[in-house]
Amino acid sequence: MYDDDSLTFIGTATTILRIGGFTVLTDPNFLHRGQRAYLGKGLWSRRLTEPALQPADLPPLDAVVLSHLHGDHFDRVARRELVRDQPVLTTPPAARRLRRWGFETEALDTWEDTSLTKGDETLTVRAVPGVHARGVMGSLLPPVMGSILEHRVSGQLRQRIYISGDTLTGEHVSEIAARFPHIDTAVVHLGGTRVLFHTVTMDAAQGLDFLRRAWPDRAVPVHYDDYRVFKSPLEAFLARAEEDGWAGRIHPVGRGETISLTPERGSAR
Repeated sequence: MYDDDSLTFIGTATTILRIGGFTVLTDPNFLHRGQRAYLGKGLWSRRLTEPALQPADLPPLDAVVLSHLHGDHFDRVARRELVRDQPVLTTPPAARRLRRWGFETEALDTWEDTSLTKGDETLTVRAVPGVHARGVMGSLLPPVMGSILEHRVSGQLRQRIYISGDTLTGEHVSEIAARFPHIDTAVVHLGGTRVLFHTVTMDAAQGLDFLRRAWPDRAVPVHYDDYRVFKSPLEAFLARAEEDGWAGRIHPVGRGETISLTPERGSAR
């Protein structure tokens, strides 16, 4: 029953996570190639890729996990077409805006968590720190959260997934790893996004530093080639990771593809 956890990659940071009996959508971005994503403060970027799915193609969802409210993570298509009867778990500012749009939301401050339950299964989602930018640029961007998802069966932890969110690397990643010392899978937002001459998501070098700090069993790179503001290609990250001995633990996934996330150590620990 619990040996078919998986991730389906739709594009940008949008994935479908199937964890035990739960189905979770992350950072819903369904704009088509050529359309603009609006990033606030008069900023926008044009999409270069086509998403693998649209909202009508999605399975029934138990929750949406949203790292922050930017147009390449929650767009006008999602606002218009996503069903509203599953909770959106996100930052307090994003939750307030989404609630005005008619979505059921749950706001999570840093280190707060909420749980979903089905029979003897529990999926806990905890907000963890993210740093979208530092200095003045940080004050111009919306707050962002990473997420730790923990799946338990009869109280026994069997799966831990870390979704980085749009963050730079740093000591906050080390703190997360100290609190959650064994991560089965890290979904890593990359791209080396450049906005107003500032890097606001991890490039190849920062991505490698993130791996060294978080030390996941498996890493799945996302958010790297969908918009013009993404400046650091996936190939650069893969090359650095291979040089550092991570090649067997990095699992790239194409848009529309599904990979297994079943823990390597068995069904429970």
